[in-house]
Parts: sequence; C-alpha cells; structure tokens
Amino acid sequence: MILPIPSGTRDVLPDEMGELRTLTERLRAVFTDAGYGEVYTPALEYEGVITRGALGGARPAYRVFDENGEVLVLRSDMTVPIARLVGSRYQAAEPPLRFAYFAHCYRGVRPQRGQPREFLQAGIELVGAAAPVGTAEAVTVLCSALDRAGLMRYRVGIGDAALYPALMEALEVPEDQRPRLLGELGAGDFVGLENALAELSIDERSLELLLSVPQLRGGPDVLHGPPGPVADAVAGLRSIHKLLAADVAERVIFDLGLSRTPGYYTGAVFEVYDPAVGMPIGGGGRYDHLLGQFGRDLPAVGFALEVEKLHQALAAEERLAELAR
Repeated sequence: MILPIPSGTRDVLPDEMGELRTLTERLRAVFTDAGYGEVYTPALEYEGVITRGALGGARPAYRVFDENGEVLVLRSDMTVPIARLVGSRYQAAEPPLRFAYFAHCYRGVRPQRGQPREFLQAGIELVGAAAPVGTAEAVTVLCSALDRAGLMRYRVGIGDAALYPALMEALEVPEDQRPRLLGELGAGDFVGLENALAELSIDERSLELLLSVPQLRGGPDVLHGPPGPVADAVAGLRSIHKLLAADVAERVIFDLGLSRTPGYYTGAVFEVYDPAVGMPIGGGGRYDHLLGQFGRDLPAVGFALEVEKLHQALAAEERLAELAR
C-alpha cells in the first residue's frame, strides 16, 4: 500500500539526504566565515506577528488554532521571524547584526504547477548596515556561497524594488491602477503589462517609459537612465557595483524590471539564475522599513537560497558537463 502525501511535499531518501547535508555544510561554512551566527526560530508564529511584518505582502497560507484559541501560522520565509527576533531579543545590541539560518518554510501552492509547499531555505540577514555597503556585502556572501556549493554558471540579477513605484508616481499613474501594473511586472508578464498600460489615460511618452524601462537589463552600461526616478534608482545600483570585487561583479546582471513579491522590499532586490534550470534558485533584497514594525528601526538586507533548487541546478550542470565531454 502506498499512502499519499500532500501535494507539494516529498520524502527525501538517504542518498539524496547525504548530498543535501554536504551542500548545507558548504553553505554554513561560508556564512560562518563571513561572521554570520546561525539562529533558529519556531516554524509556528502568531498570525499577528507575521501580518505585522507583511507590509502588503502575501498572507500566510496555513493557519491553526492553539489550545487558547490563538491563531498560529506556518512561516512562509525567515525574514519576518528574524525581524521579530531582533526586536525582542536584540533591543540594545550594537549593529550591524549578522544572522544565518537553515529552516523549512511553507507556502500555498498550485498543485498542477509542481510548486513546493514545504522547502528548505538557507540564507542570511544583515541588520543595521545601510546601502550600498550592506547590499554589496550581502551580494558578495551570496556569490561566495554559490561558489563554495560548486555552481559554475550562475548569475545574480539585481534591480531596485523602488524604481517602478517611483516611476508610476512621477508619471501620475492613478493609484488604483498601480497594484495591477506591479502584479504584471512581478510575474514577468510584459504582454500583460502592455495591455494594462494601454488602458491608462496618460501620454505616449509616459507609456513608452513605463513599458521600456523594466525591460532594460545587462551590464553596468544599462545604469544610465533618463533624469528623474529612473536616474535615482540606477545611481544606487551604480554605487553597489562600484563596491563589488571583480569576480563578484562579473556574475551580476542589472535588471531594471526585477520585482519581488513580499511587500517589505524597499531598495535593491536580487535573484539567482542558472541556465541549467528554468527557475530562480534564490533571491533577496533590502527591507529598510521592516525592522521598525518590531521596535528597532534599522536598515536591513538579506537573501535566501532554496536548497533543493540549488541541488537540482548542481545536478543539471553536472549532466551538461558530462554531455559536453
């Protein structure tokens, strides 16, 4: 008899578990060497804590009641729990604070898309280090971790979460239309974005900017936008680029349309890609206003790698290397 397990979950057998353990130990060594202390927080949090840090992001997918009738939720990432940790346990600690973690997270899924409901994240949070220095440190640790893991062909896309909202504000896009445009942009659906823009009553020049700017991507040469909000955002990205070592900078692709869904991102955002797999294997960014929701108003930046996706990317690169021999 084979008993089913929930969609989006899976059993991990000894051989694969050994490979995942080796991978996480490599990542842990990088985080430790960079000065990040490992923490662990409960998988269950009070719903009020998580929604306090949502800042317009997705609500938790899984809720239960405890014996006192309080609503508990399964964490969907580690950023908000660590923000709570800083606000409650590190109220007087001198920043910057450096945390690392390895933890399972949980999100609602569409079963037909094969998305994971439960997944292991490995990441860091750098609290109290402002941009661009803190952002450059996070990107550097990210690349060091991917190098130590053995990934060869990866690239890190970097954009700015504040760019498109600022562009919409400057071009006077009606406020009630902005969530739809951000939704299309976050999904990477430029056809949907174009259709949504076509319904707006704004001039042709504004429409052209709103459609063309988020499609700019490439090396540092794309960081020369027109005056106004685009120039302000790319100036910040240029500052990050100047602080990156050559071996890190060569991994970076600047993407002015990059957008991430949690509502707490405020500045630079990034995603990790590998041509061997067709999905991002990690990402992160700045969330300079989130800590203020938990009692310590500090700038912060972090990233998370999905360990199983990273493992898949490593395996895919190995297969491609074998075929090339």
